[in-house]
Amino acid sequence: MMPSSPQWTAYREMEPDRGTHKKGTLCRKLSKYAVIFLFLAVFGLIFLLHNISTIENWNCHTVSALNQLQSRIQSSFIPVNVPTFNHNHTFCAHLGQKPSPEDELEERYLLDSIAWPGPPPRSSPVVLDQTSDPVHSLFTLPIKEGREWHVGDQLEALVQMHDFQGRPKLYGGDFLLARLHSPDLGAGVAGKVLDHRNGSYSALFPLLWVGSAQVEVTLVHSSEAVAVLRRLREERPDRVFFESLFRSGSHSETTVCNMCLPTVRRPQCNYTDLSTGEPWYCYKPKVLGCDTRINHAKGGYVKNLLTNKEAPLFQSGVNLKVHIHASGPDRINVLPPRKDRVEVESSVKPEAIKLAPSGYYYEESWRPLNGVTMRQFNESSAITQCLKDKVIYMYGDSTVRQWFEHLLAFVPELKQFNLHSLKNIGPFMAMDSTHNILLKYRCHGPPIRFNTVKASELRYIFNELDGLSGSPNTIVALSIWSHFSTFPVEVYIRRLRHIRRAVLRLLDRAPGTIIVIRSANLQALDPEVSLYNSDWYSLQLDEVLRAMFKGLNVLLVDAWQMTLAHRLPHALHPPPAIIKNMIDMILSHVCPETKKSHQ
Repeated sequence: MMPSSPQWTAYREMEPDRGTHKKGTLCRKLSKYAVIFLFLAVFGLIFLLHNISTIENWNCHTVSALNQLQSRIQSSFIPVNVPTFNHNHTFCAHLGQKPSPEDELEERYLLDSIAWPGPPPRSSPVVLDQTSDPVHSLFTLPIKEGREWHVGDQLEALVQMHDFQGRPKLYGGDFLLARLHSPDLGAGVAGKVLDHRNGSYSALFPLLWVGSAQVEVTLVHSSEAVAVLRRLREERPDRVFFESLFRSGSHSETTVCNMCLPTVRRPQCNYTDLSTGEPWYCYKPKVLGCDTRINHAKGGYVKNLLTNKEAPLFQSGVNLKVHIHASGPDRINVLPPRKDRVEVESSVKPEAIKLAPSGYYYEESWRPLNGVTMRQFNESSAITQCLKDKVIYMYGDSTVRQWFEHLLAFVPELKQFNLHSLKNIGPFMAMDSTHNILLKYRCHGPPIRFNTVKASELRYIFNELDGLSGSPNTIVALSIWSHFSTFPVEVYIRRLRHIRRAVLRLLDRAPGTIIVIRSANLQALDPEVSLYNSDWYSLQLDEVLRAMFKGLNVLLVDAWQMTLAHRLPHALHPPPAIIKNMIDMILSHVCPETKKSHQ
């Protein structure tokens, strides 16, 4: 349809009188416009060439033609839609592929299941004197004259928290640990702590051995300290930062990397996993391309995270992993099982709590309560006989690397191959050619806080699992938790979801494959470590892991309870005595006794 403007109407009215002159006038007008169009085209070309460095920020679909010319580049510079850094809202929890409605429902369920009660809202900053003090707090045992305790009973310790002024706390949220132990018997079991939300707690213990049993209750963090840890997890997932070295010829550059980077006007290299959308970004070097990255490393820790009011909440020997003393006796004597079942008095309704520890120690040996009959593999020959003709893959952090190192040290027939890997980094491989045993370890993909990992060796566990054939002679051991403690829990849920799917695919194509999953464990804490690797962070991740793999055909090695119940001090890398019990449990599962034996 022709335009109806006055100019166009006038032009049409003049047309019959002008005749062929019309064509000349039109040509002159078009020539004038052609000059303008040519000028705009040249200007646009100059502008494009001048700003060619910003091409990385264009959508990869827009620059597909250019990508063909740059086919050697392995990582595209697609726009990074990282939310603005906001100290009141998580900015990296929901990066990656959009979850399905089922995944979103599971995530809400998991987050609700680990919801932690916090202190009441305050109009002014918290004051140390008003927070939980382990010295003024106490626990009591319901010991009455003539009262007897028997194996099979349940013991309850009542804990009352007080502040530094000796006043009873009126709300919950403190992070407490409890265990029942007997040093003389080499026995110990983890207790379960119930928060009554009013400043009082119940620590519940199953009575599993005959003899002395002593209660130990520990304040790890006050509720006020937990509130600070929660804030840091949601607002400062960048408090551990990472770096990558880029190199081409003699030129090298180092930039900051992370799962989520605060929005800045700076191009980013996108190393997101193509199959799952697991995000990872580095700031683009000023000169080099994204395909020149040669390694990944822990960059360091952000300091000065606490206010002057928050810092006193994390004091070693004051309110950080400090024992709470008993008001009265702290131990009982346990008799053999009753012949007739007698109900034991408790302030907790029987239907409200189900004590189901995964195991306990007796005579320094772990005794599982999950159906595995524990064997003692005290000779290397017993281990080689069990692992004969088997391939063992270990994927994860340094806590599963301990298993590799234990087997290598304890079994002389296992000879390590020199893969020229960096110490404590890997990948590692060992073989016993006589018994046809192959043992391999590889660290999990980012985030990983190792000093230096070659970029070519950064592998995600789910991708590695998809590359395994699997068989009844294949053992896969997984441990992934510690390096996720600084991120929102949603990040960990997403990673475990991808791993779980890969595990199910592996079990589907090779049902006899043995899958072993190691849980988180307790560790030594000081004021600084608490801000990055607190046991409270580990506990939250541990509960998520258990829930997500519950009901699957996998063996859970309960490192949490195995470190809590043991007499030795907590450590990120548990001592050899605990590691041996973990290995014995795995081997007992792989090679169960053919005949019942009496322990």
